Amino acid sequence: MTSALLGVGVTGSRPVAIGNAFLLASGPLTSAENIPADHIGAELARLDDALTRARRHLESVRTQIPTSTPMRIAEFIDAHLLMLTDSALVDATRDLIRQQAINAGWALQLQRDSLVDIFDQMEDDYLRTRRDDIDHVVRQIQAFLANEPRTDSLAAADIRGRVVVASDLTPADAIMLRHRGVAAFVTEHGGPMSHTAILARSLDIPTVIGVHNATRLLRQGELLVVNAETGTVLAGADSRMLDHYRRRVESADERRTSLRRLVREPSTSRDGVPVVLLANLELPEDVEAARANGASGVGLYRTEFLYMNRSGLPDEEEHYANYVDIIRGLDGIPLTIRTLDLGLDKHADAVIETSTSLTNPALGLRAIRLCLKEPQLFVPQLRAIVRASAEGPVRLMIPMISSIAEVDTVLGMIAETRRTLRRQGLAFDPLMPIGGMIEVPAAALTAGGLARRLDFLSIGTNDLIQYTLAIDRIDDAVSYLFEPLHPAVLRLIRYVLQAAAASRTQVSMCGEMAGDPRYVPVLLGLGLRELSMQPGSLLEVKDVVRGCHIGALQAAMDDLMERLDDLTPTELLDALEEANHP
Repeated sequence: MTSALLGVGVTGSRPVAIGNAFLLASGPLTSAENIPADHIGAELARLDDALTRARRHLESVRTQIPTSTPMRIAEFIDAHLLMLTDSALVDATRDLIRQQAINAGWALQLQRDSLVDIFDQMEDDYLRTRRDDIDHVVRQIQAFLANEPRTDSLAAADIRGRVVVASDLTPADAIMLRHRGVAAFVTEHGGPMSHTAILARSLDIPTVIGVHNATRLLRQGELLVVNAETGTVLAGADSRMLDHYRRRVESADERRTSLRRLVREPSTSRDGVPVVLLANLELPEDVEAARANGASGVGLYRTEFLYMNRSGLPDEEEHYANYVDIIRGLDGIPLTIRTLDLGLDKHADAVIETSTSLTNPALGLRAIRLCLKEPQLFVPQLRAIVRASAEGPVRLMIPMISSIAEVDTVLGMIAETRRTLRRQGLAFDPLMPIGGMIEVPAAALTAGGLARRLDFLSIGTNDLIQYTLAIDRIDDAVSYLFEPLHPAVLRLIRYVLQAAAASRTQVSMCGEMAGDPRYVPVLLGLGLRELSMQPGSLLEVKDVVRGCHIGALQAAMDDLMERLDDLTPTELLDALEEANHP
């Protein structure tokens, strides 16, 4: 009998995998235990030994990462290596052992709980997922303390072609498993923004996350079908179903090969309308992937990595050198640099005095709000971006705008930056375009005023959907409510496009929605002509664009918007498909 478990699918070029289950045990690794005072020294030595073994393991994994792997994968391992020497984790754990006379594993658990409470108060979605790092590192140290390192069982097992089912996966686990030919991942925890999801996309492994009780409901060795497109894990599939999914696996392999032919083909619809396809960059190393997949430019360069895993803040020269390297790597195609989009974080806390007693951190001090409150954080980045504009085509983009007053303030700061640089004899492009992100309903509903002040707008659907629907998009308890085709979301997008058209201001989209082939006909029908996405999605989206008749989609979408409240997302997509291919 076939059974199905549901979660959140994470897919790249491989949407489906078939393999036998390999269950990873995830029981408790420690419990509270008091130790005699004369054993404290031995317990501290035991902790140091576990830290050393954990470090050696991570260093070993680091050396196994293929050179072709995206740099962000190595960054996960580097972050965990740094945490093994972080005083907030290690020294505080030693103090707990001495002060409370408890075993090292339990002291680690107490300090883990304290640090996670801090991360849970952060309003930035990405930073809140950094609690995963703490969990992964603490659990790894605890495993070595218990002499039950999970890596030993993985190293001894034959896992090639199997589906790994676990409570969660550390970056080290995921990299090692990918290196050993695992077919797919299924985890009980995680959301679309979790580290497991990010790793799965980068490693191109079909994954379903947030499958509650997966390790209890699935059996060791049973044949599973992992459908990352639908977020479904099938157990006990009959021969007909297996044949169907095996054909899908073969078809996906063939499609990946065929898409490569589109790299140099124009991104133009069937009726001759050009659509600009841009790349989102997380790290400088992503430039190569953007170029290899035919990006016309970079629609979103996230600069947050410059602030991560360090005790101080990057200065103007570090910003400038980073931007110039990317400009040169892009070789003439435009670069859109988003200014800092962080909330409160442990590194900034050392130099920025902000209140941590927030009633709702998700609505607190982040992105442009933080930058305007702390100009010493913002001005060095502004100067670096403006200076970098002299080296090639650069656009500056302001995140999380919620009022016209914020834009006016930033424009004033940029004007002052230009005056200062001119007095100092430093070069810059005086015509560098300035744009803003539409990520909250307030910005969408005042898009007309924003468009009159800015050179371009970019719709960030990840946050726009989250704030419109009042859901935390990394919380798997409510992730089912994250619906890009919700009528309210589509109306806001349409409103932004119409408001910007009145002042002939360009509009792009840089959220995850822009890189999802399912939604491309909707976005083209609404009027979008510039989409920015992860480099790996560019060819898939280009193929969809080349198969669309934009005139027909626009006419159909005009009609569908009138009765949007009465349509399900599936009915909307079906109607557009019929209009596109009558």
